[in-house]
Amino acid sequence: MCGIGLLPWLSRTDPALTVLKARSAEHDPTPEALAAVRDELGLADGPAALLARWLGGLQHGDAGRSWISGTDVLPSVAEALGVSLLLMAGSLAVAVGTAAAVCARTLWLGPRRGLGERTAGGTATAVLAALPEFLVAAVLASLIGVRLGWLPALGWYGPQWMVLPSLALGLPAGAVLGRMLDDLLPGAFHAPWVPAAAARGVPPRSVARQVLRSCLPGLLPNLGLFVVGLTGGSVAVEQVFDIPGLGRLTLRAALAQDLPVLQTGTLALVLLAAAAGALARLCARLLTGPVPRDGALLSLHRPAPPAPRTPPLLYGTLLTVLIGAGLSRDPLALHPGARLQAPSTTHPFGTDALGRDVLARIAHGALTTLGTALAVSAAALLTGVLLGLLPRLSGPVVETVNAVPPVLAGLLVTGVAGSGPWTPALAVAAVAWSPLATHASALLRQERAATHLTATRALGAGRRYVLTRVLLPAVLPPVVRHALLRLPGIALSLAALGFLGLGSQPPSPEWGLLLAENMPYAERAPWAVLAPAAVLALLGALAVTAASAARRGTPRPKPGGVRVPRPGRRAAVHPTAPAATPAVPAPGAPEPPRPSVLTRSAD
Repeated sequence: MCGIGLLPWLSRTDPALTVLKARSAEHDPTPEALAAVRDELGLADGPAALLARWLGGLQHGDAGRSWISGTDVLPSVAEALGVSLLLMAGSLAVAVGTAAAVCARTLWLGPRRGLGERTAGGTATAVLAALPEFLVAAVLASLIGVRLGWLPALGWYGPQWMVLPSLALGLPAGAVLGRMLDDLLPGAFHAPWVPAAAARGVPPRSVARQVLRSCLPGLLPNLGLFVVGLTGGSVAVEQVFDIPGLGRLTLRAALAQDLPVLQTGTLALVLLAAAAGALARLCARLLTGPVPRDGALLSLHRPAPPAPRTPPLLYGTLLTVLIGAGLSRDPLALHPGARLQAPSTTHPFGTDALGRDVLARIAHGALTTLGTALAVSAAALLTGVLLGLLPRLSGPVVETVNAVPPVLAGLLVTGVAGSGPWTPALAVAAVAWSPLATHASALLRQERAATHLTATRALGAGRRYVLTRVLLPAVLPPVVRHALLRLPGIALSLAALGFLGLGSQPPSPEWGLLLAENMPYAERAPWAVLAPAAVLALLGALAVTAASAARRGTPRPKPGGVRVPRPGRRAAVHPTAPAATPAVPAPGAPEPPRPSVLTRSAD
């Protein structure tokens, strides 16, 4: 809140001039007019006095008046928060349905012992998660709302108006949640109690329900983050569908430097993040009960063989060929006579509104977009894992950081570091680590309460051995795959901040700028939007399949959990492998000799 209070002074611009232009662009910024604005708002007292005055008013239920419109702040923020919460509820319902569809096959095959060596997730999930929300919103609005006329595309007047925005927000979020859950389910289905329950005739539906209950505690913290992200981070979707939500309200207040509205809106998001985090932790404790305290949880981590390497090689080759074919073309060459041309042999991806070759712009934009996105993803992964290993320290920080929309973080970073090509990277890296840290801490909490970890410590293993040989191998692979799943979204966030004037400017061929520039011509020239969207989907598929192919695993233990040992070595039993089942003699066969008392004692 102090950083937001300093935003007008950090931006190195006169707050009075910004407020005067936001009130009316026709006002002449004379010294007398600027002095009148300063006296009216009390800017001469400094940011500390303004923040103290605002906090003092909050104690009496008064958040002040808007610097732009002069209306009371609290009623407008409460109304926008109500709209955003309603939109979040609809989006969350769509996300839960999408996640259920992603995990349906695993939940069906798991109780019936049909998973085999199947790895989690799929290419379709990665493609859906890689689609940007504003692109999904634009396609739904133009196709279903305008062309077909099935549902309204603009405004917020009733339940019908929330269907398309909920789909635009919920489909990508549900794909990410479903991928994370589908990553945990196979390990839970290989727990020792599952075949025992199937042998006793427990219905598959009951087995799937119990397995799902054991996996949800590791997913609920991220679900809490999605609740806050769908409430305050849906600025683009609110802009497309003209929804008066809290995200759009805070964005407009940040651009106009309307401090009372911006501070009150951000405070509402921070309180919502704290409430969502507390509710997620409470639900996780109710699901697990006293099992974590007793160290009796079953580990969801299972060594698995690497996935087939053909899909990532295919996607990588296709992406390399596309980029290589476009690098020889000029991305800035203008051809006014070839505006919005359809794909042809001369222009394989068509041209944009200025006659520039879309393939050339995609290829040249890949060099900067992908490089910066990879660097930001690596930094976010490292920060998320390190802070995830310290959940007591990172928990409140994660909830606070997740409550700050990326656009607002970009404005704060710009105020501190100034505008430049690396400003979007710093802004996105400042908030991109929070879901990874939440995921890592949830997996760590569940793995530390596993039974095999208690046994490992009882055998004399030290902290270093437990961390490097037990905890990190169980936490790192899912978090790395989660980070790769977010790689296309990070690339889009970088370009979106650049489009807002916080980084690279047009005519830079960044992928997000390509989508934003060609979005007004989506009906006349859909190839100008579909081409960069398809490349982003290809990037998402490549990232996820490459993570699965690069998974370091060990062969599956043979039935009974006992591997065939080498001569002179003892057999090793994996902690998550099914328990050994005693052999049943065939009918008519002689009964094997029973072990002596001494042998049973030795066993």
